[in-house]
Amino acid sequence: MSDYILDLRKLVGSRPLLQVGGSVICTDGQGRILLQRRRDNHAWCYPGGSVELDEVVEEAARRELYEEMGIRAEKLRLWGVFSGPKTHYVYPNGDEVSGVDIVYECRKWSGEVKPDPAEVEEWGWFAPDSLPEPLSPPTAQVLIQYAHQLSQGGRHGNAERTEHPDQGH
Repeated sequence: MSDYILDLRKLVGSRPLLQVGGSVICTDGQGRILLQRRRDNHAWCYPGGSVELDEVVEEAARRELYEEMGIRAEKLRLWGVFSGPKTHYVYPNGDEVSGVDIVYECRKWSGEVKPDPAEVEEWGWFAPDSLPEPLSPPTAQVLIQYAHQLSQGGRHGNAERTEHPDQGH
């Protein structure tokens, strides 16, 4: 969680906060989606997190991808902005947020997937028609929409990458 959000939590407790996130959906050359199982709710999602004060959202998304999965986004493309009741979420610790998630698509990335064990229980590459369960509630609708687009021949093209993707765990 970002320092900004932690500072706000000290003032407002677990009451709902408007939280802006920068997230990344990575695909590999086979059109599979990189997902992680979160430690806090034990559900699957794409990498992402809160934007810090004065941070450029795209840089926040890059930072979160690197912090959570150990890979660097070489190219990002804005995929969508998601908000509303489906991104409202109560974390397992009781903290409540109304999320605005700015999601980027990443087909060109570098490095080796090395997830942060403090945040990630498990990870893997998943075909769009074989997403794992359960999906994390605030990202589920976005992920389902993205996977549907991929399975319909959507714009993932060929992933560009400097190394071969790992198979996951």
